[in-house]
Amino acid sequence: MGRLIHFEIPTDNAERSMEFYKNIFGWTFQNWGNSDYWLADTGNKDDPGINGAITRRQENIQNVVNTILVSDIEKTIPAINNNGGIVLTPVMDIPNIGKFLYFKDPDGNILGALQAAMN
Repeated sequence: MGRLIHFEIPTDNAERSMEFYKNIFGWTFQNWGNSDYWLADTGNKDDPGINGAITRRQENIQNVVNTILVSDIEKTIPAINNNGGIVLTPVMDIPNIGKFLYFKDPDGNILGALQAAMN
């Protein structure tokens, strides 16, 4: 079974993108080999989730929608808007999963934010 293990978010302005994800989700970044590639640490290794990277946008490479787990989706909305992003959809309730919305980051990448349902 193929499991998602890494993501890349293309950008035209790496500094702006890293600031966006740091301010909203607390991610940290480290440049990889003095290249246009910044590894993203998205949280505690013992928690579910994956790490990824911010990379310079390349022509002819399609974007993939990745979903980010958040603790409070209602607090995430103004954080997205106040940091140069745009919320694209109203919050949707997904039965037994949680509350979800789509948003664009400052580079126009579409991502999801999910507040997991309480068990």
